[in-house]
Amino acid sequence: MPDRKPRFYYKGDRLKPLRAFCQAARLGSVSRAAEALFLSQPAVTLQLQALERDLDVALFERLGRRLSLTREGNALYELARPLVEGLDGLEGEFRNKLKGLEGDELHVAAGSSTILYLLPELVRAFREAHPEVQLVLHNVTGKDGLALLRSDTVDLAVGSMLDVPTDLSYAPVYSFDPMLILPKGHPLAAKATLQLEDISPYGLILPPKRLTTWRLVDLVFQQRRVPYTVALEVGGWEVIKQYVAMGMGISIVTGICLTEADRERLEVRNLREYFPPRSYGVVVRKGKFLSAQARAFSDLVKPGAFERRDYFDSGHSER
Repeated sequence: MPDRKPRFYYKGDRLKPLRAFCQAARLGSVSRAAEALFLSQPAVTLQLQALERDLDVALFERLGRRLSLTREGNALYELARPLVEGLDGLEGEFRNKLKGLEGDELHVAAGSSTILYLLPELVRAFREAHPEVQLVLHNVTGKDGLALLRSDTVDLAVGSMLDVPTDLSYAPVYSFDPMLILPKGHPLAAKATLQLEDISPYGLILPPKRLTTWRLVDLVFQQRRVPYTVALEVGGWEVIKQYVAMGMGISIVTGICLTEADRERLEVRNLREYFPPRSYGVVVRKGKFLSAQARAFSDLVKPGAFERRDYFDSGHSER
């Protein structure tokens, strides 16, 4: 049988001999490497010999009292040094990473209406409780907001969802009725009972087609086979309310955007008989670990909405 060389008996723990090798290569001495590693000189010598046997190469040559790397030793040192330094510095890097997760920034995606009408008190409460955290509100809607969630650019989103994708979790909290807003003195304001057909002759002012409001209005009118016209397409509830007040058209808005001042300058009729209420809540990516500040913000919106569970807890699968 062919003569087999004994294999590396430290193979179960490659880090120790590689660390000994890197120290000896850096310091040029087994004794100095042993001092740096708080080991005996014979222990370091055994590790180096085992490493050479395992790799079947000579890693050092002795020049006087100093060790010098061979060509093979230089090649191994280039590979091993960043690995050993990375592993030795792992704990410190991990602690720094945790600090970044815990304390500095919280990114929240939300649409303009949510930021303007729903979030102010929540933001105030969060800032008072966590003044050390920089809160970043990303003013985005629809697919743009979902893209930020999926890429982990934001920690969570607050807003309204009609369809919840399977990779996201949504905890609805607030509910707002759909409202028809009219300029003062509009004929529809005096009608005792308002039918969807009554709205049909008047031009609507609606947000852009890509947004949920347009989709919902179109869906309801189409389902009931009632024609409608859009007089003006424009973004932003404040702009829409102003244009309605100026007599440029009428609009169907979510009750979230109506203030007491709006009710004084506009005629307002509830349309919940025809349109479903709009829910607003917190959206997170399924499987995402929420940082302490993200969980604190989420709990302001809905306490315990996304309770953290232990890996070994039993319960229903989300599939």
